[in-house]
Amino acid sequence: YDEVKRAEDSRYVDNVISGGLRINGEISGNANLLVEGIVEGPIHLADGMLTVGEAGNVTANIVADRVTIYGAVKGNITAKDRVEIKKKGSLVGDLKAARIIVEDGANLKGSIEIISQGSTPAVDPTASSSKEDQRASGAAG
Repeated sequence: YDEVKRAEDSRYVDNVISGGLRINGEISGNANLLVEGIVEGPIHLADGMLTVGEAGNVTANIVADRVTIYGAVKGNITAKDRVEIKKKGSLVGDLKAARIIVEDGANLKGSIEIISQGSTPAVDPTASSSKEDQRASGAAG
């Protein structure tokens, strides 16, 4: 089933960072992207779809319309539509999306927030403050 789904996803891929490539820096645009290599740095695909392939390893805060993870992601994700973590995929980071799909066998470590579909919450991809930090500072004062 995963092979069929990946084949369907690949029809929508505009750009590929293939295995053996390492990108350090910011990636932004409106196109779809498949990562099979290593990416370190923020990814902002306003209306695009990000697919992290099985060999892909991404360390980045991500903002996209849709994110599908077959490989490994470390960082926070905000998606207007949905985030899918496939059975061999892993995410270490916080997640904000209208729809979230986590398959059996997938790894997820972080918080989840469901947002209205199509909404674009104010997100600073470099921000690291959490709700607990805000509550703690509010409780102290």
